Amino acid sequence: MSYGVILFPSTHFALQAEKLIQGKGFAIKLIPVPRQLSSDCGVCLRILWEEREQILRILKNKGVSVEGMVPLES
Repeated sequence: MSYGVILFPSTHFALQAEKLIQGKGFAIKLIPVPRQLSSDCGVCLRILWEEREQILRILKNKGVSVEGMVPLES
């Protein structure tokens, strides 16, 4: 299983995304942004990398602003 993170421009969007995506039944977790990545927000959403396109589509359809998506190294 490989993971990735979704970065957000603010904590507001991160919390909104967490609530929305968990409500759709995806296994996600709100975590601090890894040191090697830069984000103004400070928190990001850890996701299963294989589900990234589905999750991104849901977020865009609901108007949740996303700063980027990055795979995490094992």
